[in-house]
Formats: sequence, structure tokens, C-alpha cells
Amino acid sequence: MATPKEFMTLFKKHKAEMMDLKFVDLLGTWQHCSFPIDVVDEDTFVNGVGFDGSSIRGWQGIHMSDMLAIPDASTGCLDPFFSKPTISVIANIVDPVTRERYSRDPRWVAAKAEAYLKKTGVADTAYIGPEPEFFIFDEVRFEQSQHKGMYQIDSVEGAWNSARFEEPNLGYKPGFKGGYFPVSPTDTFADLRGEMVYEMRKVGIVVEAHHHEVATAGQSEIDMRFEQLSKMGDQMMWYKYICKNVAKRHGKTVTFMPKPIFQDNGSGMHTHFSLWKGGKNLFFGKGYAGLSDLGLHAIGGILRHAPAILAFAAPTVNSYRRLVPGFEAPVNLCMSARNRSASVRIPMYSNSPKAKRLEFRCPDPSCNPYLTFSAIMMAALDGIKHKTDPGEPLERDIYEMTREELKDTPKTPGSLEEAIAALEKDHDFLLQGGVFTPDLIEAWIAWKKEKELDEMHLRPHPYEFHLYYDS
Repeated sequence: MATPKEFMTLFKKHKAEMMDLKFVDLLGTWQHCSFPIDVVDEDTFVNGVGFDGSSIRGWQGIHMSDMLAIPDASTGCLDPFFSKPTISVIANIVDPVTRERYSRDPRWVAAKAEAYLKKTGVADTAYIGPEPEFFIFDEVRFEQSQHKGMYQIDSVEGAWNSARFEEPNLGYKPGFKGGYFPVSPTDTFADLRGEMVYEMRKVGIVVEAHHHEVATAGQSEIDMRFEQLSKMGDQMMWYKYICKNVAKRHGKTVTFMPKPIFQDNGSGMHTHFSLWKGGKNLFFGKGYAGLSDLGLHAIGGILRHAPAILAFAAPTVNSYRRLVPGFEAPVNLCMSARNRSASVRIPMYSNSPKAKRLEFRCPDPSCNPYLTFSAIMMAALDGIKHKTDPGEPLERDIYEMTREELKDTPKTPGSLEEAIAALEKDHDFLLQGGVFTPDLIEAWIAWKKEKELDEMHLRPHPYEFHLYYDS
């Protein structure tokens, strides 16, 4: 754990004269403000710096807008994207009057989740290993006004560009659902992804692999090695920041929007999860797929609370364009070994006790990672507490099963509206140990209803003109 004094030595080491302070808003986007070294000292790590909390999405009202951001010295590192050496640090948010951590700071939720885990005595460590997918586009255009609504994306890899005049068009375009995973020249982004990986390694992220994903138009995946819950939240923020900025360096744009392309696979964030105690993996055992009873009960809790979890883990209207049958997105709430069409998969690459884990396949990378990882863990703990039965595994290709065969299998919400309704009814498991607070949950629900769902309901969709203009 770095001390403020050790943090200050980073400036000398890198000959930096600027600190960039970052913190995450309620919805999961980094905000930042930069400070010359002249105004930064060890006292900054005690008293913090002030900012306007009313200007941050989902946070304070204008009458209580003053907030403090206190840098976490342990997160300091050289930022890769400033023209002059700049030290980045992630901040925690504090109320300036009470000096208490702010209930709507997602990083605080993750810290409380880890503390609660230890307090239960069930485990001392939650490991998270997300697999975020994203698209690399050459251009995106969108507009919404009173008389116009449109979007248009383009990619040199787009299957729709196979006949485009490119002087010359060389024909290497991954087809729809044809991007997993050819070598170059069809995969044109190997070097770009590699550059993203190099930048991630510089800030301390351990990367296991990178590759092209299933969809056309530059869908990609970079896999990080599993980490403790809070630290993985920080790494996910760096991950997005690095992917977007490396792409911009090369005149490209990256999106973590779950479903930007019609009739092709969307971008998920399959999330691997396990609980450990005293260096021992508690999910390893002699039950189904090599799981312990505790591991099976954890799955039971996740499946039981999945609709409410998805209010955080698949948090956008667009998320439910991805969570539909036929595009490798799981919509049936069941478990299975190896089977990627189940909502919870038990990977079977290795029978090693250290490798035993579950993979929750419903989340997508538009989420706030701190809230999502915490919600998954809290659901697992609830399942362990109540010894929740995960149900019988489904070993068949679920996508090939009929509706009649699946009529008794619970489904994921069909829309963000349904997920928010599920969270309204089912959130007591999140409140245990004060990890999530009613204040945060109420703010999340209000934002999603007023700023997203209500706004979407007001606007006609372009396809409605195709369906109804001549009615």
C-alpha cells in the first residue's frame, strides 16, 4: 500500500508536474480534474479537493453540491495519454461536513462488499475475472431531434463494405458472426489490440489474451487475469480508458455499447467469480462439474436474484437488444458445465482446485463494474446463506430447445424496464451489511426511469416509419 509520501516520489521518478485525479460516477464513467504539482502535497491525501457534486450524474442536489475527492495514494501511476508526464490517481468521495464516505460512490460500495464478505466468515476474498467485449469502428454518427432520428456506424472490417470502392478493396471483411477468430489479414486489429495490451501492462494490469470476437466490424476482446473485487473495479475503469484512447490515437473509436450492430452478436462481459478463504478455493468440490455445495449454492443465489442483478449488470435499454435468443447471449436462467448457452457456465478447461469458478454470462460492459461485481457477490452470499438450490443443469444446446421444453426455465428480463422492476421488488440481499444503501438503489432506479426509460418512450424509432407510416 503506497503512502502519500511514496506517491509524491512518482513525480520525481517520471519528471511529472501534473496530477490527474479520477473518480467514477454513479453510472460507471470516469470523471477527472488535473492539478499542477505546486498545489499537491501530502495534506491533499487527507483533506482532498473540492468539486461540484450536483454536476455529477445521479449524485447531489444543487443545495448540497459541495463534495470532496480524496486521492487513494495506492492507485498512483503514470498516465499513458497526456503529452507531458502526468500522474493519475483514483479518488474516493467524501462528504465535506460529516467526513464520511459518500453512499453513492461506487468504489465505496465495492470496499464495503469486501469488508462484509470477511465479516460473514464465509470467505476472505472474492476473485473476479471479467471478459469485456467491444467494437472498434472507423466512424459513428448519430442524431435525435424533433424531426430526425438516425445513427450510422462504419468499419473497414464491416461485412457491408465488401463491395465498397476502396482503391483497392482487398476483400478481407469478417462476415456477420464470422469474426471468431481468423488470423490477419482478415483480423486487421491485432496490432491495435496489442498496443492496448501494452498500455494496460504499464499500469499494472495482467492480461491473459486478446483476440477478435464473433461479430464483424472489429469486435474484440482483451481478457484480464482475475483480481480481487475492488481492484478489478479499478482495472475495468483503466481498461475502458485505455481501449478508447489507444483507438483514438489511430483515428478509430471504441464502444462498449452492448448491441450497436443489427443481426450480429453484441458485446457481453462474461464474469468469472470464485470465493476463497485462507488461500483455498471454496468452490472446488465433488459435486456437479467439480463444484462444492457452497459453489452450487452461490450459483443458486445468482440465478435467483439475476433479474435484479441485471438492473446493474445489463443497465441500458440497449443491453436488452443483446439479451435475445440466437446471438450467444444467455436468456435462460440455468447452469451448465461447458455449455455457453447457459446463464451460468462452469468452465471445464482445468480440474485444478485453483481454476474452479463459475462464469455469469449475462452482464455487459456498459455496466458500472464496482456495482455489478458487488451485486453478483451479494447474490452469491445470499444463496450460500439460504442454501439455494440452483436447479438441474441443462446440458443440451439451449438455443435449439423449443419454447415448450423451456417453459419452466426462468428467463432474464426482456427489457431494462423489467430489470428495474425486479430491482424494486428484490434488493434486500444487496442491503445486507450496509453494502448497498436504500439511497443508492433509489437514486439508480430514479435515474434509469426518468433519464433513460421515460426519454426512450417519448421518441419514435426509425423502424416505426417502415412499419406504420402508411397505416
